[in-house]
Amino acid sequence: MAEYKAIHGTLFQHKTSDPLAAGIAGGSWSTGGALNRGNSVFIVGAGTTNTAAIAAGGNVGGPPYTDVTNTESYNGSSWTEVNDLNTARNSSSGTPSAPYTSALYHGGGPVGITSNESWDGTSWSETGDLNTARTNHMGAGASNTSAITAGGETTPRPPAQSVNAETWDGSSWTEVANINDARRHTGGLGTATAALLVGGDNDPGFTDSVEEWNGSSWTEITDLNTTRAYVAGCGTTTEGLVIGGRTPSKTAVTEHWNGSSWTEIADLATARASFTGAGVGTSSLYAGGETATVYTNATEEFNTAGATDTLQNDGQAFYRSDTGDFKVSLTQFGTGAWASGENLPVSRASAMGTGTATEGLVFGGYLAPGVHAGTYKYDGSSWTAVSGGDLNQARQTAAAIGTQTSALGVAGYSSTYLALTEQFNGSTWTEVADLNLARSNLSGAGLGSVTNTIVFGGISTVGGAGAKDEAETWDGTSWTEVSDLNTGRYSIGGAGASNTSAIGFGGGSPSRVDNTEQWNGSSWTEVGDLNQVKDNLGGAGNVSSALCFGGSTPSLTANTEAWNGSAWTEVSNLGTARSYMASSGTGVSALATGGESPPVTNITEEWTVPQSISNLTITD
Repeated sequence: MAEYKAIHGTLFQHKTSDPLAAGIAGGSWSTGGALNRGNSVFIVGAGTTNTAAIAAGGNVGGPPYTDVTNTESYNGSSWTEVNDLNTARNSSSGTPSAPYTSALYHGGGPVGITSNESWDGTSWSETGDLNTARTNHMGAGASNTSAITAGGETTPRPPAQSVNAETWDGSSWTEVANINDARRHTGGLGTATAALLVGGDNDPGFTDSVEEWNGSSWTEITDLNTTRAYVAGCGTTTEGLVIGGRTPSKTAVTEHWNGSSWTEIADLATARASFTGAGVGTSSLYAGGETATVYTNATEEFNTAGATDTLQNDGQAFYRSDTGDFKVSLTQFGTGAWASGENLPVSRASAMGTGTATEGLVFGGYLAPGVHAGTYKYDGSSWTAVSGGDLNQARQTAAAIGTQTSALGVAGYSSTYLALTEQFNGSTWTEVADLNLARSNLSGAGLGSVTNTIVFGGISTVGGAGAKDEAETWDGTSWTEVSDLNTGRYSIGGAGASNTSAIGFGGGSPSRVDNTEQWNGSSWTEVGDLNQVKDNLGGAGNVSSALCFGGSTPSLTANTEAWNGSAWTEVSNLGTARSYMASSGTGVSALATGGESPPVTNITEEWTVPQSISNLTITD
């Protein structure tokens, strides 16, 4: 057995931390489009992602400062001015994680107001006022019909920190249980029935205190790591973010709440306070605010790590010495299924197919009264005829090898058995060296290349009529006879990646068989049989992950089987039972095109197995 170093080129690694933090913990900030109004502060935002949000109100200039009604809409790259608020204000609050089309903004300065406005995606409407005029207060909610506010400053001057809390039901505000610690300049996140109030100024200083609302009362829970006020928040009580603020100096610190504890994660690029937040914890947006020296129109976008696991690549492994854990990333496969693809422009049976499910190639085939030479390319959604790309020799039941831009069409039948090989360069076919044995209904290593492949089996009258066991390898210049199959057969399925790695399965000998044989570069070995005896079937993939589908039993079958390197397992059937299909792709992503159903058809079906990389942790 090969050693780890021989496979990966390095010794097995020892680490004291994971190379990539999971989920939000591995997230980062990036620059977004700037607000149109510079020097903005105390603006409020709404949106469930960083690609669809609004920001409204605030003040500009100064001193003296001017409150504004401006509203801007964000599309993921730039801000656009839309319909204004009815009441100019700053130091307001709202629903930072509500949908873009259903936001609520309430209260604000400069001296505390009760005004409440609702946004429907197009314009603002005055609606039921707060019971208590306030500014610099917390806000949270899921929409413009369900929200909560708490704390802040009440009037008259001098302002006093408030413990008052109110909930909104879409028509009116109702006073509910007070918060435990009166405070202003606080952040909020969550919904009307499950919210957090974080940080703030409880006079004479800033606080790290966090209170949780459960729909009926407030409870003190785990404190922030960084004491601060003028902070922004978004997300939920199980997955939230608190960003920036004053400590009293401006800070870029971002903390992630997972429902039980706070963890410091990636900082903002620019330390700032009194700015807007929108989105959920995994996809958030922050714009405007006050930096150390000036007000800013800068926008930053937060996204989780590209991979949600502590490892990034399939097969990556290490020993984490501080915990004693062994960690490895593995590709997890879901349940495969066939789905309808775009039909081939023409009906064909016994056509040849190669390439992938998103870059497929089909050529030749049969439709009464004879064989055809046309070539077609598939881009994953539609077929296109290759102009000037006809085979030099129209034919059917040949072997197909390679890709959409570099392929081989080998042997086949056209009133007689052929030894002819043609090579495709993406636009035209060119004749190259012939096979040693003329034949049709053969197969080969479909994932092989125009310089490295193998074909095997078939039927011919040369050397005696009937099934053939001959195999030949191709080196890019010529064909060489190699060891024969153990069981000669025609209309055989095949898969493989080179002239040293292939499998052949099923076929007629002359009766149908379920045999599978594997080629290792020097000989064929009998391995696990198919579950269903059949011929005229489709095949795709390689020796460790292959697919066998359709065919004749003698009745037409939709049966599909997956090969894992040692055994075949029956999986989801084709939508249409048929034989003599053009087939291409891999064991997890394949095409079945045309065939006889009967009659001759142009149906295309796409096979997909969902895949995801996940982690396995083995503890002591």
